[in-house]
Amino acid sequence: MSVFAAGNGKAARLALAVGGLALLLAAWALGIQWLGHEQPLAALLGPGPTFVSLYELLAGNELTRHVLVSLRRVLVGLGLAFAIGVPLGLAVGVSRPVEAGTSAAFQFLRMISPLSWMPIAVMVLGVGDAPIYFLLAFAAVWPIMLNTAAGVRQLDPRWLQLGRSLSATRTETLFRIILPGILGHILTGVRLAIGIVWIVLVPCEMLGVSAGLGYFILDTRDRLAYSELMAVILLIGLLGYLLDTLARWLKRAVHAEA
Repeated sequence: MSVFAAGNGKAARLALAVGGLALLLAAWALGIQWLGHEQPLAALLGPGPTFVSLYELLAGNELTRHVLVSLRRVLVGLGLAFAIGVPLGLAVGVSRPVEAGTSAAFQFLRMISPLSWMPIAVMVLGVGDAPIYFLLAFAAVWPIMLNTAAGVRQLDPRWLQLGRSLSATRTETLFRIILPGILGHILTGVRLAIGIVWIVLVPCEMLGVSAGLGYFILDTRDRLAYSELMAVILLIGLLGYLLDTLARWLKRAVHAEA
């Protein structure tokens, strides 16, 4: 009975999700139809031309390079943020003096929009991938660091006491007690970071690079290919959704193993 109920629950959630997407599609079509009375070019942004252009772009393999370049930049930016954010989060979570000494500075930096650093990043690092990596890492480091620190503070003190009673070294305590205990928090921070990075990526790729989804949006605008522009926007949403789904799956898998 419970298996049957669970199956019905999944089917209901799927039906609601499909219904929500259908409503979004209908609102899109109605909005374009309403705008079309004032702006004839708005018809090119409708669902019909958009899906046709998306099919043509995918079938012609015109987006593969741009998608791969954007995903590479996301992975590098997340990797840098992870390499910086996790050690910082561990230091902040373990040491109250470190937390007191860095909290104000980190909160101040966190509240600065990553995009506001764009001119400085280009001036210092030049045009290319380097400023994009910096901006993405700057955007992603805060949720990873803060969630890591929160995970350390929420660790059961008895685990650490057990490690000390067994004469565990600091390295053993870190890798066998602390990191496994806060892995869920770290993955939550990574998931949040993915959402932020994916939003920041597109404007970052308008910094003068010659590939990437942000670059392709500018290219379609310059060519007045409005249906292709909407197709790329649709693809950006789909890829972002898939990245978030992958992060959620990874977190569930880790919890299941724990």
